[in-house]
Amino acid sequence: MEELSGKVAFITGGASGIGLGMAQRFGERGMKLVLADVEKSALERAVADLVSAGIEVTGVVCDVADPDAVTAAADRAEEAYGRVHVLCNNAGVSPTCALDESTPEDWRWVVGVNLMGVVHGIQTLVPRMKAHGEGGHVVNTASIAGLVALPTLGIYTATKYAVVGISETLRAELAPFGIGVSVLCPSFVRTRLADCGRNRPRELGDPGDPSPFIVEALKGGMDPGDVGAAVVAAIERDDPYILTHADSKLGFQMRAEAILAAFPDD
Repeated sequence: MEELSGKVAFITGGASGIGLGMAQRFGERGMKLVLADVEKSALERAVADLVSAGIEVTGVVCDVADPDAVTAAADRAEEAYGRVHVLCNNAGVSPTCALDESTPEDWRWVVGVNLMGVVHGIQTLVPRMKAHGEGGHVVNTASIAGLVALPTLGIYTATKYAVVGISETLRAELAPFGIGVSVLCPSFVRTRLADCGRNRPRELGDPGDPSPFIVEALKGGMDPGDVGAAVVAAIERDDPYILTHADSKLGFQMRAEAILAAFPDD
C-alpha cells in the first residue's frame, strides 16, 4: 500500500503498547482508526488522546479470544467507516513459567489470545477486505520469540512461532487479491506485557508473578511509536518481515546455521 491517507486501520490490542504506537503513526498519516481492546478504561484513554491529536478514531471493547466479539467489532468498524484496509492482529499476553510448570489454563489463555485472536481477525476481516476489492494489508504481531525460542516463555514462543507460519502462508494466499501481509517480530518494547495478567479471565486462575528480568527488559525497551513507524514503512514497501531490533540478529543466525548444519550432505 503506497497511500495510507483516508484508509481505515483496525488494530487489536490497540489501547496501549505496540498497538497504540501503530495507531499514533497511522493517525499521523491521515488514516481512520478502529481500536479493539479488552481493557475498557485504557481504551477510553487512548481514544481520547488520539481524538485530541486530531485523529479520527473509534474504540470497541473486544476480547479477541471470542470470535463473536471480533465479528461485532468488525461490524462496528464498517458502520463507522465503511470498510477496513489495514488489519493489525496485535493483541497478546505472555505469562512466564517453565513449560513443565505450566497449566492447561495457562495454555488456554495464551493460545486463545495470541493464536486464536490472530485466526479470528483473519477469518473475520480478510473476507471483507477481499470483498471490497481495494487491496490492503495485514500485520500480524509475533515476536522475536517467533524466530528464536526463549526459556520461561514456552507457551508464548509456541504461539508466536505459529503466527510467523500463519503470516507466511497468508501472504502467499492474499497476493492475488492485492493484500499484503507482514509479520512483526520485535524484541523488548516499552509495553505493559509483563502486567498482562490483569486481563486474564478469572475462571482461568491466577497468572502468577511476572519474571523480574522481563519486567526490567521491557522498561528499557524500544519506544512503541518507533515500532509503529517501522510498521508504516513496512506496509508501504510490502515487506514480509518487520524486524526492529538489530541485536536480535545473532540469535536467529545461530538457529538458522544449526538447522542448515543438520541437513544431510548431498
